[in-house]
Amino acid sequence: MQTPTTPPSPFAVQGWPVLRLGFRPFYLVTALLACLSVPVWIAAFLGHIQLPLAQPLAPLLWHGHEMLFGFAAGVVAGFLLTAVKAWTGRQTPRGPLLAVLVLLWLAARLAVFFAPYAVFAVIDMLLLPAVALALLRVLIQSGNKRNIPLISLLLLMALANGAFHLAVLGVLALPAVTALYAQLGLIVMVVCVMTGRVLPMFTKNVTPGLVIRIPPRFEPALLAATALALLLWVLGAPALLVAVAALLAGVLHAVRLWLWHPQVTLGRPILWVLHASYAWLPLGFVLLALAQLGLLPLSLAVHAFGVGVIGGLIIGMVTRTARGHTGRPLQAGRGETLAYAFVLLAAVLRVLVPALQPAWYAYAVEGAACLWALAFAIYLFIYTPWLTQTRLDGKDG
Repeated sequence: MQTPTTPPSPFAVQGWPVLRLGFRPFYLVTALLACLSVPVWIAAFLGHIQLPLAQPLAPLLWHGHEMLFGFAAGVVAGFLLTAVKAWTGRQTPRGPLLAVLVLLWLAARLAVFFAPYAVFAVIDMLLLPAVALALLRVLIQSGNKRNIPLISLLLLMALANGAFHLAVLGVLALPAVTALYAQLGLIVMVVCVMTGRVLPMFTKNVTPGLVIRIPPRFEPALLAATALALLLWVLGAPALLVAVAALLAGVLHAVRLWLWHPQVTLGRPILWVLHASYAWLPLGFVLLALAQLGLLPLSLAVHAFGVGVIGGLIIGMVTRTARGHTGRPLQAGRGETLAYAFVLLAAVLRVLVPALQPAWYAYAVEGAACLWALAFAIYLFIYTPWLTQTRLDGKDG
Protein backbone atom coordinates (compact mmCIF):
# COMPACT_ATOMS: atom_id res chain seq x y z
CA MET A 1 0.00 0.00 0.00
CA GLN A 2 1.34 3.43 -0.92
CA THR A 3 1.89 5.79 2.00
CA PRO A 4 0.35 9.24 1.49
CA THR A 5 2.86 12.10 1.46
CA THR A 6 0.46 14.65 2.93
CA PRO A 7 -2.25 14.37 5.59
CA PRO A 8 -5.81 14.17 4.27
CA SER A 9 -7.70 17.42 3.88
CA PRO A 10 -11.25 17.83 5.18
CA PHE A 11 -12.10 19.60 1.90
CA ALA A 12 -12.04 18.07 -1.56
CA VAL A 13 -9.35 19.37 -3.91
CA GLN A 14 -11.45 20.21 -6.93
CA GLY A 15 -12.30 22.99 -9.35
CA TRP A 16 -10.11 25.75 -10.73
CA PRO A 17 -7.33 26.61 -8.25
CA VAL A 18 -8.06 30.34 -8.56
CA LEU A 19 -11.59 29.77 -7.19
CA ARG A 20 -10.73 27.44 -4.31
CA LEU A 21 -10.36 30.14 -1.65
CA GLY A 22 -11.30 33.81 -1.50
CA PHE A 23 -7.83 35.30 -1.29
CA ARG A 24 -6.86 33.96 -4.72
CA PRO A 25 -9.15 35.91 -7.09
CA PHE A 26 -9.64 38.94 -4.84
CA TYR A 27 -5.91 39.51 -4.32
CA LEU A 28 -5.37 39.33 -8.07
CA VAL A 29 -8.12 41.72 -9.13
CA THR A 30 -7.45 44.25 -6.37
CA ALA A 31 -3.72 44.29 -7.16
CA LEU A 32 -4.60 44.92 -10.81
CA LEU A 33 -6.88 47.79 -9.79
CA ALA A 34 -4.17 49.28 -7.59
CA CYS A 35 -1.64 48.98 -10.40
CA LEU A 36 -3.82 50.66 -13.05
CA SER A 37 -6.17 53.09 -11.34
CA VAL A 38 -3.69 55.27 -9.42
CA PRO A 39 -1.61 56.27 -12.48
CA VAL A 40 -4.86 56.91 -14.38
CA TRP A 41 -6.10 59.10 -11.55
CA ILE A 42 -2.87 61.11 -11.34
CA ALA A 43 -2.93 61.64 -15.11
CA ALA A 44 -6.49 62.95 -14.82
CA PHE A 45 -5.70 65.02 -11.73
CA LEU A 46 -2.82 66.74 -13.51
CA GLY A 47 -4.99 67.39 -16.58
CA HIS A 48 -3.36 64.97 -18.99
CA ILE A 49 -6.53 62.91 -19.66
CA GLN A 50 -10.31 63.09 -19.14
CA LEU A 51 -12.09 60.33 -17.23
CA PRO A 52 -15.40 59.26 -18.87
CA LEU A 53 -17.20 58.69 -15.58
CA ALA A 54 -20.93 58.21 -15.04
CA GLN A 55 -22.40 61.57 -14.12
CA PRO A 56 -22.64 63.17 -11.61
CA LEU A 57 -19.54 61.47 -10.12
CA ALA A 58 -16.53 63.79 -9.83
CA PRO A 59 -13.07 62.34 -10.64
CA LEU A 60 -11.75 63.01 -7.11
CA LEU A 61 -14.67 61.09 -5.61
CA TRP A 62 -14.10 58.24 -8.07
CA HIS A 63 -10.48 57.96 -6.95
CA GLY A 64 -11.38 57.92 -3.28
CA HIS A 65 -14.21 55.47 -3.81
CA GLU A 66 -12.14 53.03 -5.88
CA MET A 67 -9.28 53.02 -3.39
CA LEU A 68 -11.54 52.47 -0.38
CA PHE A 69 -14.51 50.48 -1.70
CA GLY A 70 -12.78 48.82 -4.66
CA PHE A 71 -9.19 48.14 -3.62
CA ALA A 72 -9.19 48.06 0.20
CA ALA A 73 -12.66 46.56 0.66
CA GLY A 74 -11.88 43.92 -1.99
CA VAL A 75 -8.73 42.89 -0.12
CA VAL A 76 -10.67 42.78 3.17
CA ALA A 77 -13.29 40.56 1.52
CA GLY A 78 -10.66 38.18 0.15
CA PHE A 79 -8.83 38.06 3.48
CA LEU A 80 -11.98 37.35 5.50
CA LEU A 81 -13.24 34.73 3.06
CA THR A 82 -9.94 32.97 3.71
CA ALA A 83 -9.58 33.66 7.44
CA VAL A 84 -13.10 32.54 8.39
CA LYS A 85 -12.39 29.12 6.89
CA ALA A 86 -9.25 28.90 9.07
CA TRP A 87 -11.08 30.16 12.16
CA THR A 88 -14.03 27.77 11.87
CA GLY A 89 -12.86 24.77 9.85
CA ARG A 90 -15.93 25.25 7.64
CA GLN A 91 -16.04 26.00 3.95
CA THR A 92 -16.50 29.60 2.82
CA PRO A 93 -17.71 30.54 -0.69
CA ARG A 94 -15.69 28.87 -3.44
CA GLY A 95 -16.14 27.75 -7.02
CA PRO A 96 -19.16 29.25 -8.83
CA LEU A 97 -20.32 31.23 -5.76
CA LEU A 98 -16.88 32.80 -5.30
CA ALA A 99 -16.82 33.56 -9.03
CA VAL A 100 -20.14 35.42 -8.70
CA LEU A 101 -18.72 37.55 -5.86
CA VAL A 102 -15.62 38.42 -7.90
CA LEU A 103 -17.72 39.22 -10.98
CA LEU A 104 -19.86 41.55 -8.85
CA TRP A 105 -16.71 43.38 -7.80
CA LEU A 106 -15.46 43.56 -11.39
CA ALA A 107 -18.84 44.65 -12.77
CA ALA A 108 -18.89 47.62 -10.39
CA ARG A 109 -15.37 48.70 -11.44
CA LEU A 110 -16.47 48.73 -15.10
CA ALA A 111 -20.03 50.03 -14.68
CA VAL A 112 -18.83 53.45 -13.54
CA PHE A 113 -17.53 53.97 -17.10
CA PHE A 114 -20.24 52.25 -19.13
CA ALA A 115 -23.55 52.49 -17.25
CA PRO A 116 -25.78 55.20 -15.79
CA TYR A 117 -24.73 56.17 -12.30
CA ALA A 118 -27.77 54.58 -10.65
CA VAL A 119 -26.94 51.23 -12.26
CA PHE A 120 -23.33 51.50 -11.13
CA ALA A 121 -24.48 52.33 -7.60
CA VAL A 122 -26.80 49.32 -7.37
CA ILE A 123 -24.15 46.90 -8.64
CA ASP A 124 -21.50 48.41 -6.39
CA MET A 125 -23.64 48.05 -3.26
CA LEU A 126 -24.22 44.30 -3.68
CA LEU A 127 -20.79 42.85 -2.85
CA LEU A 128 -20.17 43.82 0.78
CA PRO A 129 -23.57 42.68 2.12
CA ALA A 130 -23.27 39.42 0.16
CA VAL A 131 -19.83 38.66 1.62
CA ALA A 132 -20.91 39.70 5.12
CA LEU A 133 -24.01 37.51 5.10
CA ALA A 134 -22.13 34.50 3.70
CA LEU A 135 -19.46 34.76 6.39
CA LEU A 136 -21.94 35.52 9.15
CA ARG A 137 -23.76 32.29 8.30
CA VAL A 138 -20.53 30.29 8.62
CA LEU A 139 -19.61 31.92 11.94
CA ILE A 140 -23.06 31.32 13.43
CA GLN A 141 -23.13 27.68 12.30
CA SER A 142 -19.71 27.08 13.82
CA GLY A 143 -20.51 28.88 17.09
CA ASN A 144 -17.61 31.29 16.51
CA LYS A 145 -19.14 34.36 18.16
CA ARG A 146 -15.79 36.02 18.89
CA ASN A 147 -15.31 37.10 15.28
CA ILE A 148 -18.87 38.19 14.50
CA PRO A 149 -18.16 41.87 15.42
CA LEU A 150 -15.30 41.90 12.91
CA ILE A 151 -17.57 40.60 10.14
CA SER A 152 -20.23 43.14 11.11
CA LEU A 153 -17.79 45.85 10.06
CA LEU A 154 -18.49 44.73 6.49
CA LEU A 155 -22.12 45.74 6.96
CA LEU A 156 -21.03 49.12 8.30
CA MET A 157 -18.83 49.50 5.22
CA ALA A 158 -21.85 48.65 3.08
CA LEU A 159 -23.83 51.40 4.85
CA ALA A 160 -21.02 53.88 4.20
CA ASN A 161 -21.01 52.85 0.55
CA GLY A 162 -24.76 53.34 0.31
CA ALA A 163 -24.43 56.77 1.93
CA PHE A 164 -21.76 57.69 -0.61
CA HIS A 165 -23.94 56.82 -3.59
CA LEU A 166 -27.02 58.53 -2.16
CA ALA A 167 -24.95 61.63 -1.48
CA VAL A 168 -23.59 61.70 -5.04
CA LEU A 169 -27.14 61.32 -6.40
CA GLY A 170 -28.35 64.17 -4.19
CA VAL A 171 -30.77 61.94 -2.30
CA LEU A 172 -28.88 62.33 0.97
CA ALA A 173 -27.97 65.81 2.20
CA LEU A 174 -24.40 64.80 3.04
CA PRO A 175 -21.07 65.59 1.42
CA ALA A 176 -20.03 62.42 -0.40
CA VAL A 177 -16.49 62.80 0.93
CA THR A 178 -17.84 62.31 4.45
CA ALA A 179 -18.90 58.79 3.50
CA LEU A 180 -15.38 58.19 2.19
CA TYR A 181 -13.92 59.38 5.48
CA ALA A 182 -16.30 57.02 7.29
CA GLN A 183 -15.06 54.11 5.17
CA LEU A 184 -11.45 55.11 5.81
CA GLY A 185 -12.18 55.16 9.54
CA LEU A 186 -13.79 51.71 9.41
CA ILE A 187 -10.81 50.24 7.59
CA VAL A 188 -8.46 51.83 10.12
CA MET A 189 -10.49 50.18 12.89
CA VAL A 190 -10.17 46.80 11.13
CA VAL A 191 -6.42 47.43 10.94
CA CYS A 192 -6.27 48.26 14.65
CA VAL A 193 -8.10 45.08 15.65
CA MET A 194 -6.28 42.70 13.30
CA THR A 195 -2.76 44.06 13.88
CA GLY A 196 -3.32 43.81 17.62
CA ARG A 197 -4.06 40.12 17.16
CA VAL A 198 -1.37 39.11 14.69
CA LEU A 199 1.66 41.43 14.83
CA PRO A 200 2.76 40.51 18.38
CA MET A 201 2.21 36.83 17.56
CA PHE A 202 4.14 37.04 14.27
CA THR A 203 7.00 38.85 16.04
CA LYS A 204 7.24 36.40 18.94
CA ASN A 205 7.07 33.38 16.64
CA VAL A 206 10.31 34.32 14.90
CA THR A 207 12.14 35.78 17.91
CA PRO A 208 12.98 33.09 20.49
CA GLY A 209 12.78 34.37 24.05
CA LEU A 210 11.00 37.60 23.13
CA VAL A 211 8.38 38.65 25.68
CA ILE A 212 5.72 41.18 24.67
CA ARG A 213 3.80 42.51 27.64
CA ILE A 214 0.66 44.54 26.94
CA PRO A 215 -1.14 45.94 30.03
CA PRO A 216 -4.62 44.35 30.27
CA ARG A 217 -6.51 47.63 29.93
CA PHE A 218 -4.29 49.11 27.25
CA GLU A 219 -5.90 47.47 24.20
CA PRO A 220 -9.52 48.42 25.07
CA ALA A 221 -8.37 51.97 25.84
CA LEU A 222 -6.49 52.22 22.53
CA LEU A 223 -9.42 50.93 20.48
CA ALA A 224 -11.84 53.26 22.28
CA ALA A 225 -9.58 56.29 21.77
CA THR A 226 -9.09 55.41 18.09
CA ALA A 227 -12.81 54.96 17.48
CA LEU A 228 -13.59 58.21 19.29
CA ALA A 229 -11.05 60.24 17.31
CA LEU A 230 -12.25 58.85 13.99
CA LEU A 231 -15.92 59.29 14.87
CA LEU A 232 -15.44 62.90 15.97
CA TRP A 233 -13.58 63.61 12.72
CA VAL A 234 -16.18 62.01 10.48
CA LEU A 235 -19.06 63.72 12.28
CA GLY A 236 -17.41 67.12 11.97
CA ALA A 237 -16.98 67.81 15.68
CA PRO A 238 -15.24 71.03 16.80
CA ALA A 239 -11.72 71.09 15.40
CA LEU A 240 -9.97 71.45 18.76
CA LEU A 241 -11.83 68.46 20.17
CA VAL A 242 -10.89 66.33 17.14
CA ALA A 243 -7.26 67.47 17.43
CA VAL A 244 -7.02 66.47 21.10
CA ALA A 245 -8.64 63.08 20.46
CA ALA A 246 -6.40 62.45 17.44
CA LEU A 247 -3.25 63.31 19.40
CA LEU A 248 -4.29 60.94 22.18
CA ALA A 249 -4.90 58.15 19.68
CA GLY A 250 -1.55 58.86 18.02
CA VAL A 251 0.34 58.62 21.31
CA LEU A 252 -1.36 55.35 22.22
CA HIS A 253 -0.55 53.80 18.84
CA ALA A 254 3.09 54.91 19.15
CA VAL A 255 3.27 53.24 22.58
CA ARG A 256 1.64 50.09 21.19
CA LEU A 257 4.22 49.86 18.40
CA TRP A 258 7.06 50.36 20.90
CA LEU A 259 5.68 47.56 23.07
CA TRP A 260 5.80 45.23 20.03
CA HIS A 261 9.62 45.63 19.75
CA PRO A 262 9.70 46.41 16.00
CA GLN A 263 13.50 46.60 16.01
CA VAL A 264 13.79 42.81 16.23
CA THR A 265 12.14 42.43 12.80
CA LEU A 266 14.74 44.34 10.77
CA GLY A 267 16.20 41.19 9.22
CA ARG A 268 12.81 39.86 8.09
CA PRO A 269 11.22 41.98 5.33
CA ILE A 270 7.91 40.06 5.41
CA LEU A 271 7.57 41.18 9.04
CA TRP A 272 9.23 44.59 9.15
CA VAL A 273 6.94 45.85 6.39
CA LEU A 274 3.99 45.33 8.75
CA HIS A 275 5.65 47.24 11.59
CA ALA A 276 6.85 50.00 9.27
CA SER A 277 3.36 50.38 7.82
CA TYR A 278 1.81 50.46 11.29
CA ALA A 279 4.20 53.31 12.18
CA TRP A 280 2.23 55.48 9.75
CA LEU A 281 -0.80 55.14 12.03
CA PRO A 282 0.42 57.36 14.89
CA LEU A 283 1.88 59.72 12.30
CA GLY A 284 -1.47 59.86 10.53
CA PHE A 285 -3.25 60.84 13.73
CA VAL A 286 -0.69 63.58 14.42
CA LEU A 287 -1.20 64.90 10.88
CA LEU A 288 -4.97 64.75 11.41
CA ALA A 289 -4.60 66.84 14.57
CA LEU A 290 -2.41 69.39 12.76
CA ALA A 291 -4.92 69.56 9.91
CA GLN A 292 -7.74 70.29 12.36
CA LEU A 293 -5.67 73.18 13.68
CA GLY A 294 -5.22 74.52 10.15
CA LEU A 295 -1.48 73.86 10.06
CA LEU A 296 -1.46 71.27 7.26
CA PRO A 297 -3.80 70.09 4.49
CA LEU A 298 -6.17 67.30 5.53
CA SER A 299 -5.15 65.26 2.47
CA LEU A 300 -1.79 64.54 4.10
CA ALA A 301 -3.45 62.74 7.00
CA VAL A 302 -5.85 60.93 4.65
CA HIS A 303 -2.96 59.63 2.54
CA ALA A 304 -0.87 58.74 5.58
CA PHE A 305 -3.71 56.40 6.52
CA GLY A 306 -4.49 55.34 2.95
CA VAL A 307 -1.03 54.87 1.43
CA GLY A 308 1.20 54.36 4.47
CA VAL A 309 -1.02 52.32 6.78
CA ILE A 310 -3.53 50.58 4.51
CA GLY A 311 -1.34 50.29 1.41
CA GLY A 312 1.69 49.13 3.37
CA LEU A 313 -0.20 46.59 5.45
CA ILE A 314 -2.03 45.30 2.38
CA ILE A 315 1.16 44.67 0.37
CA GLY A 316 2.60 42.96 3.44
CA MET A 317 -0.42 40.81 4.18
CA VAL A 318 -1.29 39.81 0.59
CA THR A 319 2.23 38.45 0.23
CA ARG A 320 2.30 36.75 3.63
CA THR A 321 -1.14 35.14 3.45
CA ALA A 322 -0.71 34.14 -0.21
CA ARG A 323 2.59 32.45 0.59
CA GLY A 324 1.12 30.63 3.57
CA HIS A 325 -2.04 29.49 1.78
CA THR A 326 -0.17 28.28 -1.31
CA GLY A 327 2.21 26.14 0.77
CA ARG A 328 5.26 28.39 0.45
CA PRO A 329 7.69 29.55 3.16
CA LEU A 330 6.93 32.83 4.91
CA GLN A 331 10.04 34.54 3.58
CA ALA A 332 10.00 37.49 1.22
CA GLY A 333 12.24 37.39 -1.82
CA ARG A 334 13.99 40.33 -3.45
CA GLY A 335 10.99 41.20 -5.61
CA GLU A 336 8.61 41.32 -2.66
CA THR A 337 11.07 43.34 -0.57
CA LEU A 338 11.31 45.82 -3.44
CA ALA A 339 7.50 46.03 -3.58
CA TYR A 340 7.42 46.76 0.17
CA ALA A 341 9.99 49.52 -0.23
CA PHE A 342 8.12 51.04 -3.18
CA VAL A 343 4.82 51.32 -1.26
CA LEU A 344 6.49 52.86 1.78
CA LEU A 345 8.47 55.27 -0.40
CA ALA A 346 5.24 56.18 -2.19
CA ALA A 347 3.82 57.17 1.21
CA VAL A 348 6.86 59.33 1.89
CA LEU A 349 6.50 61.07 -1.47
CA ARG A 350 2.73 61.54 -1.17
CA VAL A 351 2.69 62.70 2.45
CA LEU A 352 6.01 63.97 3.78
CA VAL A 353 7.43 65.66 0.68
CA PRO A 354 4.37 67.92 0.13
CA ALA A 355 4.34 68.69 3.85
CA LEU A 356 7.97 69.84 3.79
CA GLN A 357 8.19 71.20 0.22
CA PRO A 358 4.73 72.17 -1.12
CA ALA A 359 6.32 73.45 -4.35
CA TRP A 360 7.31 69.88 -5.24
CA TYR A 361 3.74 68.60 -4.96
CA ALA A 362 3.16 67.64 -8.61
CA TYR A 363 6.47 65.81 -8.88
CA ALA A 364 5.87 64.08 -5.56
CA VAL A 365 2.43 62.72 -6.47
CA GLU A 366 3.66 61.56 -9.87
CA GLY A 367 6.56 59.73 -8.24
CA ALA A 368 4.29 58.24 -5.58
CA ALA A 369 1.86 56.97 -8.24
CA CYS A 370 4.68 55.33 -10.21
CA LEU A 371 6.14 53.61 -7.14
CA TRP A 372 2.70 52.42 -6.02
CA ALA A 373 1.90 50.98 -9.46
CA LEU A 374 5.31 49.29 -9.70
CA ALA A 375 4.85 47.67 -6.31
CA PHE A 376 1.59 46.01 -7.29
CA ALA A 377 2.91 45.15 -10.76
CA ILE A 378 5.71 43.23 -9.02
CA TYR A 379 3.10 41.47 -6.89
CA LEU A 380 1.13 40.45 -9.98
CA PHE A 381 4.27 39.24 -11.76
CA ILE A 382 5.33 37.00 -8.86
CA TYR A 383 1.98 35.87 -7.49
CA THR A 384 -0.28 35.40 -10.53
CA PRO A 385 1.21 31.97 -11.31
CA TRP A 386 1.00 30.96 -7.64
CA LEU A 387 -2.59 32.10 -7.16
CA THR A 388 -3.80 30.34 -10.31
CA GLN A 389 -2.16 26.99 -9.55
CA THR A 390 -2.70 24.29 -6.93
CA ARG A 391 -0.85 24.59 -3.61
CA LEU A 392 2.70 23.23 -3.60
CA ASP A 393 1.72 20.63 -0.98
CA GLY A 394 -1.30 19.48 -2.98
CA LYS A 395 -3.78 20.47 -0.28
CA ASP A 396 -7.06 22.28 -0.89
CA GLY A 397 -7.18 26.04 -0.64
